[in-house]
Amino acid sequence: MTDTSSPQPRYAVYYAPPRSAALWQLAQSWLGRDCESGEILERPALDGVSAEDAEAATGSPRHYGFHGTLKAPFRLAPGVSLRRLHDSLGAFAAARQPFQAPPLKVSAIGPFLALTFSTPSPEMESLAAAAVQELDPLRAPLSDAELQRRLAGGLSPRQEELLRAWGYPYVLEEFRFHMTLTGPIAEESRREVLRSKLTALFRPVLAEPVPVGEISLYSQNSAEKPFTLVDRFRFGAGPTASVEGSADSVEGPVIS
Repeated sequence: MTDTSSPQPRYAVYYAPPRSAALWQLAQSWLGRDCESGEILERPALDGVSAEDAEAATGSPRHYGFHGTLKAPFRLAPGVSLRRLHDSLGAFAAARQPFQAPPLKVSAIGPFLALTFSTPSPEMESLAAAAVQELDPLRAPLSDAELQRRLAGGLSPRQEELLRAWGYPYVLEEFRFHMTLTGPIAEESRREVLRSKLTALFRPVLAEPVPVGEISLYSQNSAEKPFTLVDRFRFGAGPTASVEGSADSVEGPVIS
């Protein structure tokens, strides 16, 4: 879903659990990469799942970094600077209050496995809708290649309408919050075995509500590079301690 013909970096507004949260640490370990530091992490072993199979299953979510999508990856609109992006996210977050989202469960979403809420979260749905709509002036329109690639995926008429309006088809009433744990696993029996094993792995963090008190900016310098978490913006405040490469230290449009 990446337009490799464009050299422009992409940015995304995601939910990421707090750095200190057991969920964040466990999920990053499962994916095998710390998406803030770039460190390669040792993956916890699952009985009956080879290291090679686990590596293959986590390839796509490892590339994007552990997250829940609020504003899907986009390029900056003409005339929009990195400073404006940074300031806009700070203002967006400052206008919001923290909340507790429901506990999670490991679910199959088509051929993928992901963490989803055990019950609906109107607060998260509202946050995602606001991010999609209020931050859209920062987003460049999809390229023809990106649009055609999405349309080839078999969207409903409403999803196509949302794609053309907001650059992503799974927004507003089509939004379903999830934090992806695997790429596609075509064989249902294999997918169900892994779902059971991941439920056991994540069981220590599945009973607790999910704290939502900040949003995060992820960036990708090129299609070949993984997404990196570069800033966290605390609700009611502004950015938390930034990692290297934040808008405070970068002059150009690229952060990594």
